Parts: sequence; structure tokens; C-alpha cells
Amino acid sequence: MRRALAALALVVVAAAAAYWFHFRDTTVSANVHFPVLTSTIGSGEEAVGVSSTGQIVRFLPLPEEPPLSEVPKGGRLAGHVLEQALVLGAVPAALQPYVERSYYGESGVDVDLSSGIELRFGDASQAARKWKAAATVLADPAISTLDYVDLHAPDHPSVGGSGHTLPPAP
Repeated sequence: MRRALAALALVVVAAAAAYWFHFRDTTVSANVHFPVLTSTIGSGEEAVGVSSTGQIVRFLPLPEEPPLSEVPKGGRLAGHVLEQALVLGAVPAALQPYVERSYYGESGVDVDLSSGIELRFGDASQAARKWKAAATVLADPAISTLDYVDLHAPDHPSVGGSGHTLPPAP
């Protein structure tokens, strides 16, 4: 009986050693996910970034204009500044070069494009759908000039004014 147990133990140890040194995958791959920065708080060396989800990021290159002068307690945005971060975090890549600034105005979150056109989002709900609606309006060949696009209802955006030309296609 002892010989059988000893033989079984030897087989188990040999199998474990063969697995450990021969069959086991020994490669390691790292996946690093950098947050998308949408804004900053503070300025100079003390500035910190704000991700598209409202997280505070202290270690990446930062955008220029800070919406707050100091980091919020708890390390997370709230209120109007969080709404702005969520809207800016949903900007489609094709429109990113045209975004000049954002602020919280009378109608909620507003985004100014470099051409002077104002996009009125209201709150950050359905931000991706609102950006898609904005892109659809800006790409409409029937519209050549406007001042603002109201995106409160993304299925039915409204436009107004005629003071600014649309940005050129990328």
C-alpha cells in the first residue's frame, strides 16, 4: 500500500513539474488604458486632468483651460463640471479638432466650435446621440451658415442664426 501511495505521489509531482516548467504559459502581457482627458483643474505644475468619466488624472499632458481652480474633495467631479466632462468625453474623433471650449450656460452644457457655432447640449444624458445629431446637422449640405444647434432632443435638433459658416470637412 505504501509503495502504491509513493508511486502515486511521484506521478502527481512529476505531472505538476511538467506542467509548471513545460506546458504553462509563461508570457505576460500588459494592457494599459489611458483615460481620455477632457479638461483641467488648476494651472501650471499643479494642474490635474479630468477624464471623460469625471475621474481626476494627475499624470498626463493636460489641456489648456481649467474649469476649476482646485481639485474637488474626494477626487471626483460633480454637478455642472461633471456634466461638461461627460459631454466632452463623448466628442467623436472627427469633431475633436473643431471643439474650442465648453461652459455651463443658461441652457446647460454648451460647446463652442472653432468656427463660432455653439452646440447646446442641455445635460450630459445621451451625449453620444447628441454629438451624432450635431455631426448630422453640420454635415447637412442644405445648411451653410448658422449660430447654434440645440441638441436637447437629439432626435429633433434645431438650428438658428446665420452668422457662422460651417467648419470645413476633415
